[in-house]
Amino acid sequence: MALACACHVRRLLLLHPGAGAPARSFYAQPYQAKVGVVEFLNGVGKGVETHAAKLEEAVGGDLQRLLETRTLRLKKLGVPCKHRKLILSFAHKYRLGLWKPPAEARKVQ
Repeated sequence: MALACACHVRRLLLLHPGAGAPARSFYAQPYQAKVGVVEFLNGVGKGVETHAAKLEEAVGGDLQRLLETRTLRLKKLGVPCKHRKLILSFAHKYRLGLWKPPAEARKVQ
């Protein structure tokens, strides 16, 4: 456990010597200024956006309520397991500030 934790800490703290910048360069993508339920699901992509209408109705259009939604409620709404896992995973990343929906939706694969 400690070894796995140390690995993550090391990955987060890798810096260029003297530069003070992250070791990897990421190209900044434009993000949505206002994020709602539909924009969030479109940002996740991978077919999750097909449930946008039903989820927006269930949470009343409030993104905060979607971020607090549990898997059992999503299951009762008829969201398949793979899509539930994606929604919950991206909701957790969004709450931590590690992910934001991009300005343009991802392509469905």
